[in-house]
Order: sequence, then C-alpha cells, then structure tokens
Amino acid sequence: MTEKNITPQNIESTFGDDEIIVSKTNLKGHITYVNDVFCRLAEMPEEKALGAPHSIIRHPDMPRTIFYFLWQQIEAKKEIFAYVKNMSMTGKYYWVFAHVTPTIDANGNTVGYHSSRRSALPAQKSAITDLYGKILEVERKHSNRKQGMDAGVAFVSDLLKQNGVSYDEFVWSVGN
Repeated sequence: MTEKNITPQNIESTFGDDEIIVSKTNLKGHITYVNDVFCRLAEMPEEKALGAPHSIIRHPDMPRTIFYFLWQQIEAKKEIFAYVKNMSMTGKYYWVFAHVTPTIDANGNTVGYHSSRRSALPAQKSAITDLYGKILEVERKHSNRKQGMDAGVAFVSDLLKQNGVSYDEFVWSVGN
C-alpha cells in the first residue's frame, strides 16, 4: 500500500547502471535495512524507511498479481526476479529489475528477505508496461480486491501456459 497522500507524478527518476538498490525486510515485509541508493530514489530518509512496510514505495500501476507470484516464490524459500515500478515520496516513479531472496538462518529458517535491484532497460520497461496494464485491467474488473488478484493470477498463468514458459523464463525474455 502506498501512502494515501502521495499523488503519482509522470516524472521518471533513473539511476546508474553501476548502482544497486538494496533493502532488507522482516518476515512481514517491514524494512530493516536500506542503502543510500534506496533512500535517494525513494526520496526518503533512512529513519522513515526503517520499520515501514516495503509497500510504502509501491506504485499504483503495479498489479497485485506480480506481488502474489513474488510472495509465493520467496515463502517457498526460492529466489525470484521481477520488474517493479516503484514510487518515491514525491510521486516520481522508477523502474527496477528486482532480485528477491529469502534470508535463511543456520537452522534453515527464513528470517527475512533481501532485495537487490538494478535499473530496468528501456525495452524491458516498454514491454512490461503493456503487460502490467493488461493485468491491471483484469484486476480492476472486480470490485473485490482478492477476486481481482485471483483473476490476475489466472490471466498470467494462462499467458505463461499459452507461451509454454515458466514465470522465470518469461521474466528473462522480457525486452530481449
């Protein structure tokens, strides 16, 4: 969930190909660590980020369906890659190619999550924007958010099946 008083702006923030956004969360998705690149792009001081839900940077253009796939993977102790459109505290947006992994302790228990994000390439942003728009359209046909997400998951699952690819294979093919 984004902060309700932030209005999305049609202004894109970018970051260097040599930069990586890093954040860590606890099991409930509350931020426990952020690096300086996160703070700069989110336009948020570290003090405000720590303890906040990671969804504080969620852009309303992001389908809930994508986060469903993300949580399914990381809760199963698997890594996932995803394209994500985030929103800063002033409403600017920035695209990332995220790599999210569970943090596993010495006993094999998941104790949190780690995300490293690089800048998405223009061709990737263009391709994924079209798909995310279609998923959002499916989700918004339902007044109940859960039903909308379920419909979005079914839409993406059908799309993957029709193309004979897994979610991971699809993500790696975007913009190529």
